[in-house]
Order: sequence, then structure tokens, then C-alpha cells
Amino acid sequence: MTDTPPSPPRAADVLAARLYDAGCRHAFGMPGGEVLTLVDALERAGITFILCKHENAAAFMAEGAWHRTGAPGILVATVGPGALNGVNAVANAHQDRVPLIVLAGCVDEDEAQTYTHQVLDQTQVFRPITKATFTLNTGAAHVIADKAVAIATEGRPGPVHIDVPITVAVTPVTPEIPAHRAVASPVVPAPAQLEEMRAHLARAERPILIVGVDALTQGFDTRRVDISEELRSFVETFNVPVITTYKAKGLLPEDHPLALGGAGLSPKADAVLLPLVQRADLIIGLGYDPIEMRTGWRDFYFPGIQTMIDITAEPNHHYMHQASLNVVADCGATLAAMRDGVAPNATWAGGEVDKARVDLATAFPCDDAWGPAAIIDTCRTALPRDTLATADSGAHRILLSQMWQCFEPRGIMQSSALCTMGCAIPLAMGAQVVEPDRCVVSFSGDAGFLMVAGELSTAAELGLKTIFVVFVDASLALIELKQRQRQLSNKGVEFAKHDFAAMGRAFGGAGHTASSRAELQNALQTAQSSDTFSVIACVIDRGAYDGRI
Repeated sequence: MTDTPPSPPRAADVLAARLYDAGCRHAFGMPGGEVLTLVDALERAGITFILCKHENAAAFMAEGAWHRTGAPGILVATVGPGALNGVNAVANAHQDRVPLIVLAGCVDEDEAQTYTHQVLDQTQVFRPITKATFTLNTGAAHVIADKAVAIATEGRPGPVHIDVPITVAVTPVTPEIPAHRAVASPVVPAPAQLEEMRAHLARAERPILIVGVDALTQGFDTRRVDISEELRSFVETFNVPVITTYKAKGLLPEDHPLALGGAGLSPKADAVLLPLVQRADLIIGLGYDPIEMRTGWRDFYFPGIQTMIDITAEPNHHYMHQASLNVVADCGATLAAMRDGVAPNATWAGGEVDKARVDLATAFPCDDAWGPAAIIDTCRTALPRDTLATADSGAHRILLSQMWQCFEPRGIMQSSALCTMGCAIPLAMGAQVVEPDRCVVSFSGDAGFLMVAGELSTAAELGLKTIFVVFVDASLALIELKQRQRQLSNKGVEFAKHDFAAMGRAFGGAGHTASSRAELQNALQTAQSSDTFSVIACVIDRGAYDGRI
């Protein structure tokens, strides 16, 4: 910790100390008078407060930091408009299973009875988009802090909101710290269920795994079985191909012969993957949460003919599909227990998995002279294998999620449930704050870039070396494509073509414009040796995604 907190500690110090104990070292936001004590307490506890330009971007930076550390992200927002500015990203955290602690300033309850300026019921705003919402008080400050961390991180992770009244934050509280609640232990299914699961595995001739966000979020818990190692061992032992959601890309390195890449939003990928799934006799959903999937994945298999086992963090209340056997348990430990004592079969004897890999490569070719696929291929080839990538929402994200190979969990970060625009730049910055020497690249459409361009000033202030790649076609490409598919005229989807490289230079970074593979290659080489962030504007034709996604 950096500074000794006041003695006795203030309620804000109790909250900050608990977050520090949870591993938090960075908080992101924009202060107002109502949160100055909170910021002071965080800094005293050893948690660096990073000033951002908008609360929505700050929340995504907090998520980016969580992806690299496993500690809950922290968003700090002042009363009223500050807190409401973060609503989009908080809702995203709820749907994308992100443990985000939202610390919001608020007016004291008695003051709010006669003072209305900027006052609203923030708990009511956040209640439907968080796992829990609290108002800090002096008598239960220790308990509320501990509850917030536990609720945010355990089970299926998600955001927790805490309103911090102005006078409560500065009020001294008892220095005695009660013991933290014991962390819930990972569990496996009951013996009878395990025997049933093993029997299905022993009989399977065409098993397949669909791996999702629950498996990814459990990977940070050091008390659990290493999910990546267990997944690799399981699929190699039983020759089981693996499809992942976009969030779970990289849990099995995507150059592995049994890795079939990500699924979720691409009709072209679905045309290859869904028929393979429907040929399987055993489908194992490992942490598979269909919140990431388009409607084509609703009731995607044939009950009674095929068997599906769902291993998830919470019961199935989504009804996108119904499994033959539902298990609420730890993903890695359950996979390990399921295989115990089962002899491997010769599976997929007809070469269907190899054919699917060939068909996917054919569906997403990387040999274009120029265009979005060429941009992705050039970046993947030119940047290091361990590059961390982020993707904004839009047509480029669908293509990128199919073409960008990940070799580790969280190798690509994106908003894949809520699919909110403007996330890629702050996600990349949050990851870069934690790992300043790692190569981090952000992929944005030009519209998504414009939503958060002001955060480039934050990148400059922090001395980040992030690479920001922008697909420039002066349109909302995915929406424009949908308009044409419905034979509607193009309205509200086109805008001016801007000089994004100049924006990068104006905010204190480097700026490049590329309209060929060679120009992009040169820009990427320069960016990797730059001592500032770099904006690389890749100019493509309108309609460049036609037939590609």
C-alpha cells in the first residue's frame, strides 16, 4: 500500500482495502466532488486511479485490466450524469460475465429529501443490469465490501454497484476487520450423474465440444483445474473437435488440429460448423452460454437422436436449447472427472474434422490483394504470436473472429453478448496498462473509433504503445449490408471519410494510412518500434464485406 490511511479508517478506506486484497491495482473513471474521498482512499490503498475521458470507456478499460489480472475491474463515477454515462458498459459487463465493481458517488439520503440537483435513484438504474447493488453505510462497510467482491467474482461473474454517500465515505468506522467469507469451493457432479456422463463418453463415436464463457471465467481461479490444460488433454485423449464462442477463443490454441475456431455470428461459419454438430452423437457444452450466439444456434441439435451434456456455472434459464443432462459444476474439474476410467474410442473415423477445417479455410480465404481479410491476415502475420487483440462491434468483428487465430485464453477481447460499439480501444488500453511491454492491437470500424476517439489523449498521457487499426469505409458496413439484403435504401449509415492518421498525430501518437498490404506491413513494423501509440487507418471499399461473413 502506498499511504497509511487515516486512523481510524474511513468507510471509503475499508472499501478500498478490500478491493486491494482482491488483487485490484487500477481503477478507471472520471471524478466529481462526490467521489474525491473514494479516489483518495483507492490511491492510499495502492490502487492507481486513471483519469479517462468518458465513464463508458473507463468501464471497458477496467474490463481490459481484468482480462489480464483476474482481479475485478473498478469503475469510479460521480453522481448523476457520471454514473449514467457508464450504463452501457455496465450492462455489457452483466451480459459478458465481467466482474466489474461500480463505485458511484451519491448525495446523502437526508440531503436528497430537500435537494434535487443531479439526484436520482441510482440503485434503481443499476439493479436490472448488475448482480447486486448496495449503498455503503458505516455500520456494515466491511460486510458490503466483502459481499461486493464475492458476488462479482463467484458463480457466473458480473458487475456489482455500490453507491457511496458523500459523508459516509469520510466517516470513521471500526478498524476491526472481520474475516472474509470463505471462497466457495469448485464442485463436480454427483456420482450417479458422473457415471451417466462417462457412459455417454464411452459410447460416443462422434463427440464434439462447444466451449464458452463460463469455462473462460473459471480459468482465473487457481484452486480450480487448469481449464486449458485439461481441455487439451481431454480432446487429445478422445479425439474431440472443439468449437468455441468468441469469448472462449484460445482456450485451445487455434492452430491445434482439433480446434475449429469461434462461432456465434457468422452465417458462413455456421454453414460449416452446424452440420458437423448435427452429425455428432455426443455434444458437450463446456461453460457454453448461448448469450453470445445468433438465432441459428437456437435448438441446434436433435434431442432423442443426439445427446447433449451442459456443464455450466448456473442453471439453464435461457431456453435457447435444452440439454439431455444439465450439470452446474466446475468446468475443468468436471471434464477431468468425466474422463476418469473411460477408454478412448476411435472417433470421427470418416475424416469429418479435417474436412471441416479445410472448409473453414476455404470460407475465409486470406489471399486477397486488399480488403478486410487482407488487413486481418497481414496483421496476424506481422505481429507477434502472443499479441493481444481487441475487436469492436461491426462487420469487421465477425470476420476477425473467424480469421484471427488465438493461442491463449483472452487472446482476443470483445463485446460478444451485448455487442456494444466503442469497446475495442478502451479494452486494449486497459490490457496495455497492466502489460505495458506486450504487443496490443485494437481493431475498430471507423464509426466505433469516432465514438471514443477522445481516449487517445488518455493513451498519450499514460505513455501507452497500443496499435489502433481502423477499417475505414465511411459507413456502418454491417447495417448497410443488412439494408441492402432487405432491399431498403441506404439511410443513416453513411458519413464523411475522415483522416484518422491525423487524429492519431493530433493526440500525441503516430498516424499512418494504408491502402495496400505493403503499406500496412510497413506501418505495423514502424508501430512495433514506436515509443507512442499508433493509429493505422486502413482504407477499404464500401461493400468490402459482401460475401465475406
